Order: sequence, then C-alpha cells, then structure tokens
Amino acid sequence: MEITINTSRLDAFFALPADQMLWVFFINIGWMVIAAVLLYGISLIYLQKIRSQWAAKNLQFILLAIDIPKGNEQSPKAAENMFSYLAGAHGSTNFFEKWFEGKFQVSFSYEIVSIEGYTQFLIRTPVEFRDLIETSVYSQYPDAEISEVDDYVDTVPHHFPDEDYDVWGAEFIQSNNWAFPIKLYQEFEHNFGESETQFKDPMASLMDLCSSLREGEQLWMQLVIIPIGFDWVAETDKVVDKILGKKKKQSSAASKFVEWLGNISEAIYSIWGDIESKSTEDKGLSMQELTPKQKRQIEAIHLKAAKLSFEAKIRVVYVARKDLMNKNKVVNGVIGYMKQFASLDLNNLKPDVKLTMTKTAYFNKDKRLLRKKNAIMANYIAREDTAGRNPGLYNIEELATLWHFPIEANVKAPLIQKAPGRKADAPSTLPIVNDMAAPLLEPFSVEILHSATSQSQSESKNHIKEEEKQNVPDNLPFV
Repeated sequence: MEITINTSRLDAFFALPADQMLWVFFINIGWMVIAAVLLYGISLIYLQKIRSQWAAKNLQFILLAIDIPKGNEQSPKAAENMFSYLAGAHGSTNFFEKWFEGKFQVSFSYEIVSIEGYTQFLIRTPVEFRDLIETSVYSQYPDAEISEVDDYVDTVPHHFPDEDYDVWGAEFIQSNNWAFPIKLYQEFEHNFGESETQFKDPMASLMDLCSSLREGEQLWMQLVIIPIGFDWVAETDKVVDKILGKKKKQSSAASKFVEWLGNISEAIYSIWGDIESKSTEDKGLSMQELTPKQKRQIEAIHLKAAKLSFEAKIRVVYVARKDLMNKNKVVNGVIGYMKQFASLDLNNLKPDVKLTMTKTAYFNKDKRLLRKKNAIMANYIAREDTAGRNPGLYNIEELATLWHFPIEANVKAPLIQKAPGRKADAPSTLPIVNDMAAPLLEPFSVEILHSATSQSQSESKNHIKEEEKQNVPDNLPFV
C-alpha cells in the first residue's frame, strides 16, 4: 500500500511573493491570532467593570491609625505573627462569582506615612475585617491604640500638573524570581555588644528620613497585600529543579507518543534478550556537586516556601510644594532604604523604571511623564492591587521585614506617634487632681488627657525615701 502526500498547495504558497504570502497567511490563520488577542482584552475590560460594580455595592473601607506603646521592644517577629493572622481573610470564588457577579479577593494596605515630619503607621481595611485587623494588632501589641482616621491623601492635589505641588512615585519590584527571598530581619542581628543594640533595625533609616521632612512635604509608602492560597508552593519546586539542572518532564501529546514508542521498542528488545536498554534519565546535580551559592539558594527557597505568603505591591509617593521638593534627598533615601534588603545571590527590591516610576526618556517625554504621575497617584489613592506592575509574592517574614513598628532602642527619630505607657484603673482611695490637658495638633491624632497624679505620687514616694534614709534605725549594726 502506497501513501501519497500532495504538496502542490504548499509549494504554490511558498512560490508566492512575500506580500501575497503574508496576506494569504492572514486570511487563513492570522485573523485567529488577532481575534484571540481582542477577546482577551475585552475579557479584561469586562472583568474590571463588574469588579468595580461589585466593590461599589459590597465593600466599604476604613483607615486605622496604629499607635505603638512607648518603649516598644517587640522585634519584627511580632509583625510576622500579625501578618500570619491576616491569612484568615482569604476566600475562594467560583467561576460564576468571578465572571458574572464580579466577586474578588479583597486586599489590605499597610502604610507608613510622614506628613511634614510627623510619622504614622496605618492600615486600610474593609469594614467587615476590622475586627480581624484589630485582633492581629492587639494580640502582639496589647498596649497599642487603634483609632479610625480620615484619609490623608485628600490633603494634596490628585491631578497633575498643579500650580503649587509636584509628585514623584514608583512601585518597587523584585529583581529576581519571586521564589528567592529578600534579606530578612534576622540578618540584621548580631551577637556582640549590649542586648538592645544587637538588632540593627533597618526601619531606622526610613524613620530618620521621614522625620526630616519640612512643612509642605509628604512621603507615603504602602504595601497592598492580597491573601492567596497554597498553589504557589509547587512553583518553588520548579525553580529548585532548574537550579539542580533537572529537565522538565514533557506532558504534550507528541512527547507521550514518543514515550509510547520507546516502551514498545524496549519490549521488542527484551524479547531478543541480547540487547540491553539503559534509561538515560537526567537526574541533575547532587547536593555534593552544588556550589555554595546554589546550596544557599535552594535552602532559602525552601525556607520561604515553608511560611505563609501573600501577593503584594509596594508603592512609594513623594508629594511636596515645588519650592521645597528635594528629590535628591527623599528619593535617593527611599531607594537606599529598599537596597538594605538586597541579597545579591537571592533577591532585592528595585524601582520599576519602565512602567510606573515617574521618569521618562526620549520621545514625548512631558506627556508621558504626566501620565505616569497621574497613574501612580490614582493607583495609590485607590490602593489598587491590579493596576501597574503585577504583584510580587512575599512570605510573612519578608513582609515583617519591610513593615514593622520600630524598636525604640534602635530608632531615635522624633515625631513618631506612640501610645502612652501601660494604663490601669486608679485605686478608689487616690486623691483627685485637676486634669491638665491640651489637644495634640498632629494629623491622625486624638485628644489625650494627661494627669498630674502620677507626678505627685512619684514626688511623695521620693520624699518618703529621703526621710527613711535620714532616720537610721537604732539597732543597725556598725562595722
């Protein structure tokens, strides 16, 4: 039986001039590619529309100011536990809920804001998760104070160009595959010196920069955090296999057919008995063959995969009056703060110059720069988790490294809003002293009344101790 393949049509196609060849290809096949791209774009627009409609009906957000207690000695481990509790907000959606109702996983924004040198830690959350957020904070910082405040973004213009204000902004992204962690807070610790100086808080440089801002300057930083499931863990195994040099297993129909033919050939060879088949499976490098860098990378990936993780976007915005704006100090300071978390053999954070950073070069610079400024401002105000760069993936250890309450022994920057010390109910027999109070003028703050009672008590105790020292007991032995 002879099999004849007619290639006349194929020969005729390749005999056409180049322009006609492209046209014939487009008429027969190319339109499907364009249609697929158009359908994908339309689906994204549709999805964004119904998501916005669902959010308008079902979501209401509040902004919570977190005031840490004075003398905070909690390490970033407390913030790590706080982020792990946030995993309780993760929920799943089915096909109908996603594509017909517009339901999606809500996000949270953990923020550090400095307004004219006054620094405040804030969390933006949906109202329905307020109790979850407060519990996560109080469980680690029992003496913290949480209060609902107005959104600070309304104190500056939202659209540019503006007569008085200018803006710089950027998203910070991971320079390597997200499976590799950044430098973690444990790596800022050492075992020398006094116990309170053994942890060099990376937050110190940011707090110092924030406290140096003048009137008319504002610096905002937000971590938009999206709870996720555990599907990402399997992706880390692929990265490890790549480091080990293991070849990916092919799962296509063609590869399965080739494997089937190989199995048949092995069966035939086994019948003859004198032909030995050997599998040449590439198992990759063994642990003894790995370089120190490869060993460190594999260990770091496994350690990251062992902890809860979230998708996250990091945005920074610097807004100031034009006559006061100092990009050399503030922008370089922010980038320097982010560079602290660089592990050159693992991962680091860098500003997204191509897409979101307010910097342009070459063609049509002014218009493109204005578009970038308005985009980064709008995305920050809305705490967008979809616009801009795709979110990176960070585990709770990495998030705690980037966002934690500074340790007072390491951070001496002034104007960080703090809660008063531990409070307790006064005894019933305590004499009443007139309150001496004055409202605080800083943004986000609430009025706190200071009592002179504690001062009078300490003075009376000191007076009693002095009298006891003067009246020496008669039976005191002398040497």
